[in-house]
Amino acid sequence: MTATPNVPTSPVLVLGGDCTAAFRAAYENRYTWDPDFGGYQGRCIWEQPGDAAQDGKRVEGSFVVGADLKATVTGVADEEIHKALASQLWEVAIHRVRRSFEQTHGANTFSAGDTDAVGTEVIVGGKNEGDRYRIKGDVVTMVHRHIHGTVVTIFTESTTDTGSGYLSRSYTSQYADPATGAAKGGISRFTDTFVPLTEAGPWVLSERVVETAAHGDTPAGHQVFRFEDLAPLA
Repeated sequence: MTATPNVPTSPVLVLGGDCTAAFRAAYENRYTWDPDFGGYQGRCIWEQPGDAAQDGKRVEGSFVVGADLKATVTGVADEEIHKALASQLWEVAIHRVRRSFEQTHGANTFSAGDTDAVGTEVIVGGKNEGDRYRIKGDVVTMVHRHIHGTVVTIFTESTTDTGSGYLSRSYTSQYADPATGAAKGGISRFTDTFVPLTEAGPWVLSERVVETAAHGDTPAGHQVFRFEDLAPLA
């Protein structure tokens, strides 16, 4: 089930006022795996759709994501595709780790900025000063974070409701130089499909479509990652 995050923000946020409670509510509404997550396995498929000028490409292998969240991909000889498949599995898993608000943001402060169609701006002070978010209702609709000498900005456009928190369904991602704001690479658009591994969960990724705009000498890209025959590790 998908829905665009459009629930009115509550409580009412005052420009310049403390918005820790509202940001905490959105943070804690993200879907995460239970601490006893046991891992899962399945088939992994990478596809590059073709066009009028070029045939498409498809590569298939197997994968395991362990209880330690480490992803192992087998049966894929192409090193670049192998790395891409493993990277998607790892990226999804690392965002499912459950960390308390205090663990992640205990050294930060949060004040409310302006409100636009995306949501209310959350201005971060303290340890991660310079980072910014936007929230709408109990959903983080924008992330602007400094990571390893670069800035990443993510806009969430729609979500999947798991019944135990939300997962981003469609969103964009853009990397930029923190000093100049110049883009590092083309903007990427993601469309994620999550499914419950068993009736009780956990929810895991079954498909990710990534469309990247051209940037400089780098052409536009279109990749599809599929994860099928999913099963919990015994």
